[in-house]
Amino acid sequence: MANAARHRNAKLSCGLMRRAAAPSSLSINSATRPALIISRQISTTTSNASSIFPSHTDTVMPDYHDNPLAHAPPSTLNFSDSASAHGSKSTFEILRAIAIFNACQLPFLVKYAGTLIDLSTKVLGSTVTNAVVKNTFFAHFCAGEDSEDMKPVIDMLQQNNIGPILDYAAESESSEDGAISGGTEGIFTHPPFNQPARVYDYKSECECDRHVSIFKSCIRSVQDVSPHCGFAALKVTALGNPELLQRMSTMIVEVKNLFSKFDEKGTGLISRDEFVHCYEHHFHTDDGKLTEILEFLDPSNATGMIDYISFSQMFTPYTLSKFTLKCKNVGPLALATPSDEEVVLMKKMSKRLHTLAEEAARCGTKMLIDAEHLKYQPAIDNLVLELQQKYNAKSRTERPVIFNTYQCYLKDTQERVTTDLRRSERFDFHFAAKIVRGAYMVHERQRAREMKVPSPIHETAEDTHRCYDEVIELLLNHRFQNGPGLKVMIATHNKESIEKAVKLMDELGLGPNDSGVHFAQLYGMSDNLTFTLGQHAYNSFKYLPYGKVEEVVPYLLRRAQENSDVLGNAGSELGLLQDELKKRFLFT
Repeated sequence: MANAARHRNAKLSCGLMRRAAAPSSLSINSATRPALIISRQISTTTSNASSIFPSHTDTVMPDYHDNPLAHAPPSTLNFSDSASAHGSKSTFEILRAIAIFNACQLPFLVKYAGTLIDLSTKVLGSTVTNAVVKNTFFAHFCAGEDSEDMKPVIDMLQQNNIGPILDYAAESESSEDGAISGGTEGIFTHPPFNQPARVYDYKSECECDRHVSIFKSCIRSVQDVSPHCGFAALKVTALGNPELLQRMSTMIVEVKNLFSKFDEKGTGLISRDEFVHCYEHHFHTDDGKLTEILEFLDPSNATGMIDYISFSQMFTPYTLSKFTLKCKNVGPLALATPSDEEVVLMKKMSKRLHTLAEEAARCGTKMLIDAEHLKYQPAIDNLVLELQQKYNAKSRTERPVIFNTYQCYLKDTQERVTTDLRRSERFDFHFAAKIVRGAYMVHERQRAREMKVPSPIHETAEDTHRCYDEVIELLLNHRFQNGPGLKVMIATHNKESIEKAVKLMDELGLGPNDSGVHFAQLYGMSDNLTFTLGQHAYNSFKYLPYGKVEEVVPYLLRRAQENSDVLGNAGSELGLLQDELKKRFLFT
């Protein structure tokens, strides 16, 4: 389907240009490009978030009304053009980038970077060490320490039609697993079935309450710089005890295992008779209670069938004990049952998220929930779906407020995305997601070996690539078939996946500036993708970590380790940088 010429507004919206979507067979509202996505990594050091963001009047993007690239077909996208990727860099920045990428290809340096920085701090002192880091890795991968530092970077990006994704990246060394050290008081819980008492750190709960205030400040800051357009990203492990999240995830996994036992034919659907037979096999019950359960699962015998979506609505972490206390045998599901005290803690965690979602909805800010370790992810997904049903409800809003994140290196991702799309249709809420490949592959495989279970990660990179592309295809087709509402952020450094996505968008008649499709890459990486997309009027973003050097170092180290595969394959980045450098010397 050919895309019609796109009218461009000369005025700006939310610090970026408001752009009208190309007409197609669907009635798609004019797109308002998100200007800022602000991600807040919690640290034990409080910061005044509202004071660090530049005003949205500080930066002005160029008018692309007369830019022929904005109307060019996807086949004209050239991701191998060094001028497009690095033409805006100074010669010094190019030389520094070449040195950085050469260093990133040394596995020893990536693996022991933290140890080397600690040694340098002891020998040379923190002032010298921070100065070296600030002018090398920090300068390449971070936007700066504060608003004044970031302003030139944000100006440069917006002049190239690229939106900034801000991430306040200060974090403590212990924040990787969300643990809060130093707690001396405990909350004792008493699990059913004669299990040992579990103790949750009281200080952890206090820290989670404090984090709500910090996130609120972040959400309000987004409203200040990009009203009705911005994002605030967060990690759920900052709002609940990680051990509690792991317990909650175990319950959810065991409920799914129970559904599989009921679904003896493996069709994903259980008849009423099959449900009654299996339920009576596992639980003590009476006819009146069973009738009530069936009416909840399949009201008025509407379909005569029960699927996992309905099943999971009944067996929730909050209600599980009502069923497991009637188990005929104590098995994994019964042992996963939360105590009354754990249910209270889970509800407090949910309340924190609802408080933030309410604030985000009030401010017109979208909230992006990060993916985390698999041992926490089922609980995170459960909480996100709870939020989406309320704050993404079509009766409440025309645009989604809550975004989930899906990691395509997990074998079950496509199934989860499909199921959640069905949920959104059944419960009438907007589906919104960021799609990534995943950042914890080494950790997940190591954990699977230790637990002696099959790895949840795809066996090959090709399988992960295939899963990623199929998920994107599924979501773009869904948007085409169902109109506005669904939102997807294609967050990848993989050129082939982007080429497939933009080609499919063109085939479906979804314009480059379609309000429901965004592309994102990390700052300091894959500039050939981000800048080329931006120049062709796609909703293109750079992820910009910022903060004090000494606060950001732990984050940089973790990022380097999580993205070691991407950093280790920096040959194409180096080639384009070297090409641009040669051009400049030849013209000198």
